Amino acid sequence: MKVDRVISGESAPHLTVVLADDHLVVRAGMRLLLSQDTAFDIVAESSTLPETFLAVERHHPSVLVLDLTLAGQSSLRSIPELLATSPRTRILVLTMQEDPAFAREALRIGAVGYLLKEAAAEELLGAARQVAAGATYVQPSLGARLAVTGPGTSTTGMGAGAGADDSLTAREVEVLSLLALGHTNQEIAEQVHVSVRTVETHRARIREKLGAETKADLVTAARERGLLA
Repeated sequence: MKVDRVISGESAPHLTVVLADDHLVVRAGMRLLLSQDTAFDIVAESSTLPETFLAVERHHPSVLVLDLTLAGQSSLRSIPELLATSPRTRILVLTMQEDPAFAREALRIGAVGYLLKEAAAEELLGAARQVAAGATYVQPSLGARLAVTGPGTSTTGMGAGAGADDSLTAREVEVLSLLALGHTNQEIAEQVHVSVRTVETHRARIREKLGAETKADLVTAARERGLLA
């Protein structure tokens, strides 16, 4: 759907933006969309977590549009570090991760916006404007799920084969996603900044909650939660 270009007046703020996503086509689409509002100035793009830190440190953008997975590396736990690098930057998460546990945790640790990539073009532009103005934005459909589910709750399960309590914490969802992508315990520990023993504990709890006995069960659970493309 076409978005008419907004011509900002002289008094409109100059809002700098960094786009962090490991898909070139996605970044191109975001760049084209945000260019519809002349208040936004895309100052940098990144496809990896190290590149994102460099861009934020160099530009101190008004808004960072951040995917939760960059080149196979989770960026969720880096949100506080990114904000420490640039305290005035407003982080808008744009992701495929629709599990409310991810949104709840991202907002808890410093993000001010959470939007799914399936959102309409106008919604991304509106979300960017709102977070830049100091507001918090959560995609309405996801916000409703956040209101219904309790802390640490996941809204989907494996089905009839799942355990009695299949609610996962945000960290467990993150570990499940990385396990399903084929990462080892050591690799996961390095990405989420915990010990290997802690990863093993999370893994055991995930298996218990989901009734998952095999790697295939974990992959199925991750896919049903929308954690795999």
